[in-house]
Amino acid sequence: MEGHYRSIIEEIGEDPLREGLLKTPERVSKAMKYLTHGYEINPDDIVNQAIFHEEYSEMVLVKDIEIYSLCEHHMLPFFGKAHIAYIPDGKIVGLSKLPRVVDAYARRLQVQERLTIEIRDCIQRTLSPKGVAVVIECSHMCMQMRGVQKQNSATTTSAFTGIFLNNDATRKEFINLVQSKLH
Repeated sequence: MEGHYRSIIEEIGEDPLREGLLKTPERVSKAMKYLTHGYEINPDDIVNQAIFHEEYSEMVLVKDIEIYSLCEHHMLPFFGKAHIAYIPDGKIVGLSKLPRVVDAYARRLQVQERLTIEIRDCIQRTLSPKGVAVVIECSHMCMQMRGVQKQNSATTTSAFTGIFLNNDATRKEFINLVQSKLH
């Protein structure tokens, strides 16, 4: 990978032997490996290692989960927050596992729309809850640094299953809790 980055530096008109750029191919290669390490992680395994049987049947919400990902179209960052809720049906998951699932999918080349669905489907598949809700809000450097150059734009995506899809009151409760500042 380092050789490719050295070639890219040359292609943009820079000197890869310049002092400040000597180790850049190595640094960028390491950074790219870290930013895409989600391919080495099975998100289902993350959830499955921390499932507990509980009769809790109200909404569980983890909000403001930081997201850092790379847009697959331009390989530029997008970042923001995810809000995830589910209604248990006899099983709950350790709370730290939800942000880990987000990271496992976000640390791949992504589009926000697919990321939202992948998170939703993983939780639905592994916990079989009464419903899952995922909302993601991100800023995309491909829109802010290049192209349309709209610095204050944000993109929101959502995906729902079960009771969140079929029950307006449950969906509204989720949205109200995401928007509230209880902490």
